[in-house]
Amino acid sequence: MNLTLLLISVVIVICIICNKVTSKVGIPMLLAFLGIGMLCGVDGILGIVYDEYGQTETLCTIALIFIIFYGGFGTKWSAAKSVAVKSVLLSTVGVFATAIFVGVFCRIVLHTEWLEGMLIGSVLASTDAASVFSILRSKKLNLRYGTSSLLEVESGSNDPVAYLMTVVIITIMTSNISAGRLAYMVFAQAVYGVGIGALLAVITVFFLRKFRFDVSGFDMVFMLAIAILAYVLPVLVGGNGYLSAYIAGIILGNAKIPNKKKQVHFFDGITGLMQMMVFFLLGLLCTPTRMLYMLLPSLLIAIIMTFVVRPIVVALILTPFGSHIRQQLLVSWAGLRGATSAIFALTAVSSGVVLEYDLFHLVFCVVLFSIALQGTLLPFVSKKLDMIDEEGDVLKTFTDYTEQKELQLMRLALEKGNSWIGMSINSITLPPDTLLATIFRGEESIVPRGDTTLEEGDVVVLAAGSCGKKVHPIQLSELEITPDHQWKGKTLAQLKLPVDELVILIRRGKETVIPQGDTEILDKDVLVVYEKG
Repeated sequence: MNLTLLLISVVIVICIICNKVTSKVGIPMLLAFLGIGMLCGVDGILGIVYDEYGQTETLCTIALIFIIFYGGFGTKWSAAKSVAVKSVLLSTVGVFATAIFVGVFCRIVLHTEWLEGMLIGSVLASTDAASVFSILRSKKLNLRYGTSSLLEVESGSNDPVAYLMTVVIITIMTSNISAGRLAYMVFAQAVYGVGIGALLAVITVFFLRKFRFDVSGFDMVFMLAIAILAYVLPVLVGGNGYLSAYIAGIILGNAKIPNKKKQVHFFDGITGLMQMMVFFLLGLLCTPTRMLYMLLPSLLIAIIMTFVVRPIVVALILTPFGSHIRQQLLVSWAGLRGATSAIFALTAVSSGVVLEYDLFHLVFCVVLFSIALQGTLLPFVSKKLDMIDEEGDVLKTFTDYTEQKELQLMRLALEKGNSWIGMSINSITLPPDTLLATIFRGEESIVPRGDTTLEEGDVVVLAAGSCGKKVHPIQLSELEITPDHQWKGKTLAQLKLPVDELVILIRRGKETVIPQGDTEILDKDVLVVYEKG
């Protein structure tokens, strides 16, 4: 027991250190986790004998729940909606087409049975969200034409589709299921997955807005339970749990709920740990000597997927949208295979299906090739294709990027003799980047207007920079309007803000605008939003 705990803690520490090192040398950190697992395995330094396929599949499934949930939770819909149609087509039609092409290749070149070829194609059909997110974040790759959001939504949403295909193929191979039952199975997977995930998310949003947790941190534990429920509930009635978790995540991540900033940081840590565990376990389960027998067929599959199948599928889907050829080439190259493919392979192996090839080690080799080649060269390819947007910030495509920045607040009491007494707001000269945010007059809080006159005894609140302390009883936040923000082009009267919120100032370049109901919100405006505490 103690030795096991020691090993676990040492592995986590080594993985975290490797994360820092690999980010500097340009190697994807997930590849390092795989390598550590292999070094600890049966053919590695420690020689740990580990062949628990069923147990590993269970642990990895649990981890995948949180990874997929956070894939939705961390996707900012305002940035992604412009590419949503293309992303969804890639994650549905693209997955089906990839599975079929790879299945045909396996049948013709590797001489597998048709169903086995389709199973190989199905488990390899999805791109890996963990790998894509990791590289985009660590390398800060903001890509032109909304490509970052396109890849994020595609990689986050195509896992449930690949899982559906995998389950369908396994069911056909292991049972004499009728066409009617098979059709209902597909219906249940899709409809129950979407419906239950969406319904649970809506109920959760309503609950979080009405309920306050007495103990700090319980809201995060509650959200953890919701992620698990989003998976379990549809599975109990034949639905797709991964699809449900993703739908729930994307609704909750884009809803206005309390403590969202803390939630995303919490899930960022949890999913980071889950990714370490998954890749380490997969590396530990792998037997390098058995990989040698799968090296040639896996290399052929990896090459055909990377240089033929993926480019053809991407071109067929994106060309009708007029997508630039450079974007198509980069999206093709960014089709990384990762942990989800290996986990789905474990699902197939654990089901007892009889196969000619060692599916797990075959898929594992493809994953290694994809992460090592495509993942490592993704920043280089992005630069060569002139697809890097130097002025953008890829973190803005995730909901854990905080658009609303806390301001540093300072109280200033206007005592007798203060030069501001008797002056109107628009006649006061404030320091650069400083705003007069609100005025306390007795028990009343006043939203300052240009013609508001300051009186003796007033307490004014100045806002500048940021600090961690709140000033009771108000909360001010600064909101920058981006080109795709939903408020852009609307007047303040059209926003229909809650009664406890008010836009009190607009910073427009070097100008400070006192907002009125007919004031139109423009691109690059910085809004100071007042919320009662």
